[in-house]
Amino acid sequence: MRNRRLPLNTAGSKIVTAFPRAKIGEKIKEIERMLVDKAVTFDTLDYVYIVDDENVLTGVISIKEILGISQKDVLVEKVMKKDLVVARPLTPQERIVYLALSHNIKAIPVVDKRRRLLGIVPYDTILQIFNEEVREDVFKFGGIFHKVGKEFTTVKSPASVMIKTRLPWLLIGVLGGTIAAFIIGSFEHAISTLLALAAFAPVLTYLSDAVGTQSETLAVRSIALDPKLSLKSYFIRELLVAFSLAFACGPLIAFVAMIGWQNSLLRLIVGFSMFLSILVAVFISTSLPFLFTKLSLDPAIASGPFATMISDVATVTLYFTVASLFLTHFGLL
Repeated sequence: MRNRRLPLNTAGSKIVTAFPRAKIGEKIKEIERMLVDKAVTFDTLDYVYIVDDENVLTGVISIKEILGISQKDVLVEKVMKKDLVVARPLTPQERIVYLALSHNIKAIPVVDKRRRLLGIVPYDTILQIFNEEVREDVFKFGGIFHKVGKEFTTVKSPASVMIKTRLPWLLIGVLGGTIAAFIIGSFEHAISTLLALAAFAPVLTYLSDAVGTQSETLAVRSIALDPKLSLKSYFIRELLVAFSLAFACGPLIAFVAMIGWQNSLLRLIVGFSMFLSILVAVFISTSLPFLFTKLSLDPAIASGPFATMISDVATVTLYFTVASLFLTHFGLL
């Protein structure tokens, strides 16, 4: 029977309580007899969990290991595994999936503060959680407003539902595009002075979006896998990566500008703008998931169209601001 009293999307709400358990001091043959007698009453039959007289979890042994032991009189504590992977009742369900996959186990025991065994999250539930989380993140990354559940399938949903789930982010995207267009229009004089600037705007926007998408995807994944992730150390690593990417892409696009347009000033503007836009894109895309997490919101919401819109506006503003400064410095504006 599953526990429905705890908040949804937590380990405690996903547990079952009908599963094999044994006490310290029992022999393997006694556990085998128990499994035969009570097999039909269990919700899952992957592991036997070993507890003491106070129901404190002390070990675990798989059914396969039990059946493979030839000496049936051996005590279970002699052969059980004591290095346990456990969760707490309020552990997020995403963490359950991570624990199961990273340790290659089929079920996760859930214990309280005193390590008393409350129940287990079985294999079929872990697969269901994994499927739901993957679908939900895919929809959010694609800018679809909807809670993933039985009522939503891309195949069977009517057109009205699909419009309602996809339109909000698209409207926000229109707003972002309008802002970007207004910003570009405000730099009309710089563009008319050096027309080739317009040719590189899509390139800078695309690359900053690509780098930003990579950063936000990794940030969302890291937060989901490790809720206690150190913000400082993560940011330091991402900034090092950002500088490396900027140093690679900035000179490259500057070289392309020089070869294609034979304009040294254009080369400086495009190369420097690319360098800065990558740094800014990584900063924005990494910061938003952590900010949303701090506000107790789903960090995946920060990804996809929302982060892309902010990154696009920032890139366009940065690009034409740099262009105006360079043009002014060299007396062309």
